[in-house]
Amino acid sequence: MNFVEAMILGLVQGLTEFLPVSSSGHLVLTQKLLGIDDKGVTFEVLVHFGTLLSVLIYFWKPLWRMILSIIPPFKSEYAKERKMIGYLALASIPAAIVGFSSLKDVFESTYERPAIVGLLLMVTGAILFLPRLLKKQKGEKEMGIKSAIVMGIGQAFAILPGISRSGSTIVSGMMAGVKPSAAAEFSFLMAIPAIAAASLLEARKLSDVEAALFVPYLAGAIVAFLSGLIAIYSVLAAIRRGKFEYFGVYCLIAGLAAFLYFRA
Repeated sequence: MNFVEAMILGLVQGLTEFLPVSSSGHLVLTQKLLGIDDKGVTFEVLVHFGTLLSVLIYFWKPLWRMILSIIPPFKSEYAKERKMIGYLALASIPAAIVGFSSLKDVFESTYERPAIVGLLLMVTGAILFLPRLLKKQKGEKEMGIKSAIVMGIGQAFAILPGISRSGSTIVSGMMAGVKPSAAAEFSFLMAIPAIAAASLLEARKLSDVEAALFVPYLAGAIVAFLSGLIAIYSVLAAIRRGKFEYFGVYCLIAGLAAFLYFRA
């Protein structure tokens, strides 16, 4: 992988990790279009670390309050944060079950079939229209046990390349009656354990990277970090303005184009 390819993939990873358009699906399609057979586990770990850093920086204040909430003595002013930690743990269970089961291999087999990825992008597009079609855009609830479980199930399905993690979790929360802004913020917080766990599982292979690839890989990670911040701001702005389904239009068009291009 050369410098330019690393930066392109870093940009795609950073933007699509948080935009509701599927980072895994876009990476598969970008690799196929650029003719990159293997971006490498090390590169994947580094760009994921870049996106992880972007969400840690954006949400540092609520994350810091969560840390304070579990330090004795347990102050009542941090009760909401302690509940949030429990909700995040609960929401992480479905994806963990899929990730450590044989279903993961079944899901990941689609990575080699870009036409299927295109179809799944179209599924994501349809998912993003559900709140408007079912008139679930004005939820009033805060996060709770039920909504955390529902959003966790949505995240588990996003192991499929082409199904957006942020899109499926935000829509799942909205369908459960959660306020759109609260669902979006919880979705981004859910990304922290998901990305961190995936990165840690592969981090042992970091020592295998060739010295010549370190600079391109690092550049990709930096681009992923910066574009990840942009994506977080963009999604929250779209949620506030009621323009979330615009991403659905994009997914339908991009998915159809990918399916038609790769089906042969």
